[in-house]
Amino acid sequence: MKFGLAMFATEYSIAPDELARMAEERGFESLFFPEHTHIPASRRTPYPPGGELPEEYSHTLDPFVALTAAAAATRRLRVGTGICLMVERDPITTAKEVASLDLVSDGRFLFGVGAGWNEEEMENHRTDPRRRFGLMRERIEAMKEIWGNDEAEYHGRHVDFDPIWSWPKPVQEPHPPILVGGNGRTVHERVIAYGDEWFPNRIGDEEKFRGRISSLQSRAQEAGRGRIPVTLQIAPESAEEIAPYAEAGVHRCVYYLPSAGRDKVEPRLDGLAALVEQAPDA
Repeated sequence: MKFGLAMFATEYSIAPDELARMAEERGFESLFFPEHTHIPASRRTPYPPGGELPEEYSHTLDPFVALTAAAAATRRLRVGTGICLMVERDPITTAKEVASLDLVSDGRFLFGVGAGWNEEEMENHRTDPRRRFGLMRERIEAMKEIWGNDEAEYHGRHVDFDPIWSWPKPVQEPHPPILVGGNGRTVHERVIAYGDEWFPNRIGDEEKFRGRISSLQSRAQEAGRGRIPVTLQIAPESAEEIAPYAEAGVHRCVYYLPSAGRDKVEPRLDGLAALVEQAPDA
C-alpha cells in the first residue's frame, strides 16, 4: 500500500516546498493539490458535503505552480493534481503544463482529473455543466494525442485542431497516469474509457463503496482493460480498516491536511506517519 497526502495549498498555509520535504522525510509516497480557479460569489451551487464552503476553496494556489515547487524540493515524492478541473482548462496549454511538470520532476507526476461540481465556476469558463463530461473526455483524448505524437491533431465536437507541434513530451510513457476523480453514477464509464486509475472519495456506506470498487474491476475486465488501480481519498486511518480496501483494489490511500501553518500541519502529519511505518512497500 502506498500512502499520500493532500492539502488545499493557499497563501496562508504551509508552503508547498516545505510540506513536500516534510512528507518525503516521513516516507509518504505522494502529495496532491486540488484546483479551483476561483469561487463565484453567488454561491448558487451548494457545497456537496453541506454547510458553508471552507475558506481555502477560494484561496487555492495554481496546482502546477505549487507542485513544481514541491517537486523541486524533493527527489522521490510523487506530485499530483487532486484534481485538475479539465472542464475549465485549454487542452493544448494543459498538455504542455503536464509534460513540463513531468519533465522537471523526472517522471513523478500523477495527473488527477475531474469535471468538478460548482456550476457557476464552470459557466464563468463558458462551460455548459450539462456537457462537462463529454468536454472532459475530448480534452483528455486531445492531450493524449499531443503527448503521443510529434505532429498531433484532434477533431471532436468540443475540441478541434489541425496538426500541431508541441514539446516537451512527458517522461512517463505513454504519459503520466490519469487518475479520474468522482463518485457519480457514471464515473466508471469515464475511468474505463480514458483513465488509468479511479480516484474517488470514501463517502457513503463502506460495504457498498467497496462493492463499487469490485464492480469497476469486473467492468474493466469485460472491456479488456485488466485490473484498474484505485487511489482512495479520505481513506481509513487504521491498518485493520485499510485491509478490505486493499483486497478490493485500492493501492494508494490519501489523507487531507488542514490548510494551515506548520504548527497545525505537522502534528497531523506525524500522526499519519505511523501508517507509513506499518506498510513495508510504501
